[in-house]
Amino acid sequence: MHHIIGLPVNLRSDANFSISGMSKENIEKYSKRYALLKYVAGLWHNNVYYRKVIVLGQHNINPEDHLIFAPNHQNALMDALAVLFTNKGHNVFLARADIFKKKTIASLLYFLKILPVYRIRDGFSTLKGNDEIFDKTIDVIKNKNGLVVLPEGDHAGFRRLRQLKKGICRIAFQADEASDFNLKIKIIPVGLEFTNYNRVRQVLTVVYGRPIKVSEFHELYKKSPEIALNELRSKLSSEIKKLIVHIESEEDYEAIDELRILINGRYSDDIHNPKLFRDRMLIEKLNRLKVSDLPLYRKICSLSLQVKEKAKVLNIDYRLLAKKKHPRGWLIAGMAGIIVSFPLFVYGNIFTLTFHALPQIQVRKIRDIQFQSSVRYGISLVLSFIFFPLYLTLSYLIFSPWWLAILIFLSLPPAGLFAWNYPFGFRRITGGFRIRKYIKSNVMEYAELKRNYDELLNLVNPPR
Repeated sequence: MHHIIGLPVNLRSDANFSISGMSKENIEKYSKRYALLKYVAGLWHNNVYYRKVIVLGQHNINPEDHLIFAPNHQNALMDALAVLFTNKGHNVFLARADIFKKKTIASLLYFLKILPVYRIRDGFSTLKGNDEIFDKTIDVIKNKNGLVVLPEGDHAGFRRLRQLKKGICRIAFQADEASDFNLKIKIIPVGLEFTNYNRVRQVLTVVYGRPIKVSEFHELYKKSPEIALNELRSKLSSEIKKLIVHIESEEDYEAIDELRILINGRYSDDIHNPKLFRDRMLIEKLNRLKVSDLPLYRKICSLSLQVKEKAKVLNIDYRLLAKKKHPRGWLIAGMAGIIVSFPLFVYGNIFTLTFHALPQIQVRKIRDIQFQSSVRYGISLVLSFIFFPLYLTLSYLIFSPWWLAILIFLSLPPAGLFAWNYPFGFRRITGGFRIRKYIKSNVMEYAELKRNYDELLNLVNPPR
C-alpha cells in the first residue's frame, strides 16, 4: 500500500476487462467487518502509535458530496492512513497493480478497499484493466465513499510538494463526463505534517482544505481537456501548498528544516495554534528575507546549521538550551522521581518491548526509510491482536480475584506509554546536569553554542 499512486495518463481504453471477485465488485459497499477493523486500527493509530493527532478543517468535508481526497505524499502508507483515520467515510484508495499479483494479497487489498491501477510498465495488454477500475471509481464516488488519490505519485521524505500527476484531475473530469456532468465532484486538498517521519509517539497534523469544485472547469474542459487538466492541477497544487510545510529551497533545505525545530519544536503539541502553521509563517518570513536582505538570510541559515552540529556534539537538547536556568534542586528532585518510578518503567516495558522492539527487528531490514514507519505500525497492530488476548489470559491465570486481573491487564497500556517517555525524561534531567557542568567548567564549545543559539533567536524573532 506504500505504492499508492496517481492514475496513469490515459485511464480509459477501448477494451473490456472482466471483474472477478465479489470483494472488488462490492468495494464501494458498506462492510461491517471492515468497519470493525477500521475502528480498532484507528484507535491504535490515533492513540497509541501517535501521541497526538491534530485534525483541522473537518467542516470542509460534506458527507453528502461526491469527494476525491488529495493529500501530499511524504510518508508512504502513513499518508493514506492519516486520511482514513481522520474522517468517517470508508475511503477507497488506488494503488499500483503489481502488488495485486498474488490472489491472497489481492483479496486482502480489496478487503482493505484498495483498487489496482495498471501502467505501461505492467504490460500494454494490462491497460485494458483500467476500464473496470474507472467504472469502479465512479461507483465509489457515486456512493459517496470518498476516493483517495495521492497526486504526487510516489512518496519522498522532504517537506515540499512536488509536481502533481495529471491522473487525479483526469479521473475527476472523466467521472463527471460519464455522468453528464451531474455528479458535481469536489476535490479536497489535504495537508499532512509529521513531527518525525519514522519515530513512534510523534504528532500528526491533518488539515482538510476548502473543496475545489470540478464544475468550475467544466466549460474549459469541453473546449480543451488538456488545458483544463493543467488548470485544475495548478489550482490543486496551490491549495495543497497552503496546508503543508513547503520548503522550496533545495540549497538551504537542511538549514530551514532544522530552524523549524529550533524555533517551534516546543509547540509540537499545541492544538490551538499548531506547529504546522507556525512553521509556515517562519518559512514565509525567510522567503521574504531572502529577497529583502540576502546577507541576513544567509547568516540565519548558517547559524541554524552551526547550532545543529554543535548541539549534537555536546549532546544538548534544544528545549534545555532554551532554558535560562537549570536549578540543582529541580534536577535532583527529577532524578529522585526517575529512581522511584524505575519499577513502573520495568513493568511498562512488557508493553513497550512487545510493540516497539519486536517490530524494530523487521524494520531494520527495510531500505526505504520512508516506509519504515508503515511497517512498524502494521506489525505492531498485528501484534496487538495476538498479545492483548494473551496478556488478558495470563492476567486471569496469575492474579485473583478477577477484578484485580482486569486492573492489571488494563494498566499495561498506560504503563507502556510511561515506559516509552521514561528515557526522554531521564535524558532531559541528565542533560540539565550536563549543562551545569559545562557552565561551571567554562567549556568554550558550550558558550559558543549558547551564543549562536541566542543570536539566532534574536535574528528570527527580534525583541520588540
